Parts: sequence; C-alpha cells; structure tokens
Amino acid sequence: MTPSRLVRAAGALLFVAGAVILMGIISAEALYPAPYTTGGNQISDLGGTEPPAAIVLQPSATIFNLTMMAAGVLVLAGAACLQLGMRRWSVSLVVAALGAGALGVGVFPGNTGGIHALFAMLTFVGGGLAAIVTARVTRPPFRYLSIALGVISLGSLASYVLLGEGTPLMPL
Repeated sequence: MTPSRLVRAAGALLFVAGAVILMGIISAEALYPAPYTTGGNQISDLGGTEPPAAIVLQPSATIFNLTMMAAGVLVLAGAACLQLGMRRWSVSLVVAALGAGALGVGVFPGNTGGIHALFAMLTFVGGGLAAIVTARVTRPPFRYLSIALGVISLGSLASYVLLGEGTPLMPL
C-alpha cells in the first residue's frame, strides 16, 4: 500500500473510532438503568463505578466497555497506518497512546480501581497531546482547530487535577 493510501486508511480508522465512541457512549447513557447525568457522573461510571461501591450496571457496562475496546483497537490500527505512511514517530506514538488508553479503559472498567485510573489518564493526556501533535501534519484551518481542542482538553484536565471539584469548568 502506498504512503498516501496508508495515511487515508489511518484517517478512516480514526474517523470510525470517533463515531464508535460517540454512538457507544450515547447508547450506554440511554440504557443506563439508574439516573445518569454528565454533570453528576463520571463517564467511566458507564462501565462500572469506582470502588468501594464498584457497581456495574448492565447493559450499559457491556456497551461502554466493548465500545472503548473497539475504539482503542481502531485507534491503534490508525496509529500503525500513520507510522507506515508518514514515518513520524512523534505523531504515531501519541495517537497510539490514546488508543492504548482507550483499550485499557475498556479492559479495566471503573470498578477495577487504580489500573482504570491510569488508563483513563493515558486516554485523556494522549488525546490532548495527539490533537496538538497531529496539527503538524494537518492543513489549516483544521490545524488551528486541532491545536485549540488539544489545549482546551489538556487545560480542562489540568484544572480538574489541580482543583478537583472546585474547578470552574465542573459545570461543563
């Protein structure tokens, strides 16, 4: 396969991964058997709540966890295609980190505790960094949008880590 086809394949895989995540999360939220709000719950609650309660509610848990695993595999495949097509480790490694994080979130749901938190952090950091780093190989105006979304993502994460529930972004 030619480099340009590999890069297009990467784009298609990443697009499908995004669609899978969007539809999977919406489905898991809609079928969550308890009251679920994006402001009152963590997204990982869809797969299983944090210990010590560690509640797993079906069918949402299966939908969310399979969604994250499928998306993780798609992103990892996209990262491999990016590397083969572009030969830019700086780009493919951060995309692969995002994919590995998403896969890990699905394999180790919220009810598993610390290991889930590590994979969730890898997903959030990897996603923000991937948006920024991939801007180097993206054309304007999407280059600027990618950078802006990456900065917003990492800024929101930093705000939550540093300020916890007191972050001014919490209502969002």
